[in-house]
Amino acid sequence: MALTDLFGRKFITTVEIDPPRGVAIEKTLGKATVLRGFDAINIADSPMARVRMSPVALAHLLRECMGIDTILHMTCRDRNLLSLQSDLLGAYALGIQNVLALTGDPVSVGDYPQATGVFDVTSEGLIRIISKLNSGTDLAGNKLSEPPRFCIGTAVNPTAADLPKEIGRLERKIEAGAHFALTQPVYDLPLLDKFLSSMGNLKIPVLVGILPLRSARQAEYLHNEVPGINIPDEIRKRIHDAGEDSARETGIKIAIEFLQQAKSRVAGAYFMPPVGDYDMAAQIVAESGIR
Repeated sequence: MALTDLFGRKFITTVEIDPPRGVAIEKTLGKATVLRGFDAINIADSPMARVRMSPVALAHLLRECMGIDTILHMTCRDRNLLSLQSDLLGAYALGIQNVLALTGDPVSVGDYPQATGVFDVTSEGLIRIISKLNSGTDLAGNKLSEPPRFCIGTAVNPTAADLPKEIGRLERKIEAGAHFALTQPVYDLPLLDKFLSSMGNLKIPVLVGILPLRSARQAEYLHNEVPGINIPDEIRKRIHDAGEDSARETGIKIAIEFLQQAKSRVAGAYFMPPVGDYDMAAQIVAESGIR
């Protein structure tokens, strides 16, 4: 089911998983069983430019084996204009209707810095390509035998240092055809309010990013080392004061509190469980009462 069929009808919950590094799929499918209550599973596309199973393959397996809907992440890093379009059409034929258009991490950060990054287009260009396919033609104007009906997602950073520039990029992506937006992890409600207010008349459903905290060390790393993530001092202090044994449960409480306050402000939540802790995401949703 396309997410466009759910917007406005319920608070949407999605959760991200990484494809396996090999061909064994049983462990990934086993872990995903706790995620049946989510509206969709995000399938990452070789994040950090490290080799993993094709997200198209995993998205298809999740649908076939477990009946779980998916959001396919597709990057511009590894595919030229021909491959982007053929992979998209193939994915739709396999029942994948939701796509998150991403530029992709540069190859320089991964295991193959000598590889060639393609980047024929950026995420904005990819959105235009998907929108073109939805209209019934490929990018060159050739008519398709039958058009897909993709629901197109885009990424946005509410914590961007230059927020007007980020809003401008979002506006161009909406004009290109984006239907919904997923944010970077957010921990600060006033910051989220500032971002939503800055959107003005931009009408697009926003799913706020939730990356639960498991330890003081993780919180400090995210805050100090990961661009686009800002964790308020009081939250980092709560995790630190909780101690190692109680940090995970404190992180769950923090996420629940944030979600309960943010629910009325956004269309849904996009969970990014740390180190594959899917039980953590499922517990937050179950105990927050956001469904």
